[in-house]
Amino acid sequence: MEATQAWDGTGEWEVVVSGIGGQGIQLLAKTLAEAATSEGRHAMLAADYGGEMRGGPSKASVVVGAAPLRALPILPNAGSAVLAHHRFSEHVVERLRPGAFVLANAPLVDPAHLRADLRVVTVDAKAVAQQAGAPNALGFVLLGAYNARARLVAAQELEDAMTRLLPPYRRQHAEANIRALRAGADA
Repeated sequence: MEATQAWDGTGEWEVVVSGIGGQGIQLLAKTLAEAATSEGRHAMLAADYGGEMRGGPSKASVVVGAAPLRALPILPNAGSAVLAHHRFSEHVVERLRPGAFVLANAPLVDPAHLRADLRVVTVDAKAVAQQAGAPNALGFVLLGAYNARARLVAAQELEDAMTRLLPPYRRQHAEANIRALRAGADA
């Protein structure tokens, strides 16, 4: 799959998201799965994270399909990934099929250290989030950028899903998160 290739709406699309606790990895994946189901697609989500609140491993897998899914969300291999941090990403990279699309958060993930057979696109999510006035929304910058390439769901559906998923004590962040999603898509 070339980095500019988007999902054609048939078959299944897998993405593994990897980072560290505190980057919004779990909410990013849950938002994508929620947006896909809201659009009438089938989606499964599997989450895996360390016991630490911040700094521990955080990984999630999402499978989206136009029909009932055959793949499990615990993927032995995948066609795409979002790498938010270099720590704990080696196991994700090992599972990517040749030609897989990777969105890498530069400079935290150096594409020079990734396999040569991957199609890598980089975005500096921290800089984009700061420019958008949403410095804590790094994960949503990555989600916006990833979805702009993969075209899994409508951008508005991502915004709506994110808003629905925010707990009441975090609702004040919805506008900043929307700005981050949009800035990521533009990046």
